[in-house]
Amino acid sequence: MRKVTAGLFHSVDGVVQDPFKFQFDSFDEDLGKGLTKMINTVDTVVLGRVSYQEWAQYWPNASRDEDFAAFINPVEKFVASRSLDGPLEWENSHLIEGDVEEFVSDLKSRDGGEIAVCGSISLVRQLFFAGVLDELTLMTHPVIAGNGRRIFEEGDPVHRLVLEDQYATSKGNVVTTYSLRKD
Repeated sequence: MRKVTAGLFHSVDGVVQDPFKFQFDSFDEDLGKGLTKMINTVDTVVLGRVSYQEWAQYWPNASRDEDFAAFINPVEKFVASRSLDGPLEWENSHLIEGDVEEFVSDLKSRDGGEIAVCGSISLVRQLFFAGVLDELTLMTHPVIAGNGRRIFEEGDPVHRLVLEDQYATSKGNVVTTYSLRKD
């Protein structure tokens, strides 16, 4: 069975939206190695509508972050949306038909590498709480963002987690990987 993962850049106060606004110079070689590892194991990406629309405008013509562009442009991408119509213009992008949790669960049962949910805060939450997302990695930068959307919201149900991995980088980022505790 394939593993479904997600990784989000994160501030100490929990903001995950628009990390470019608070990342500053904290992206270091250690974070780069983690992203390279992800690139080398993932062959399928799942995106929500908002992330798809933002990324489809940027990545096909990106002049920076060439390694990630070389990964994200040709990789097979599935997009969860209630408002987009196909066909999608970005290379190897397909709309998810039907229930997203069922679709991603079906993807897990197919042959292939890991499946990464990229960006897509609402989709990450939905799949994590449904038990479809196997691991959630938070790359916490040493900054307080002050405002912006957080991955978890007031009123979310209590879920116990298992710490799968953790490390600190040379610039003070703390990378933690969690799975849902199943008991």
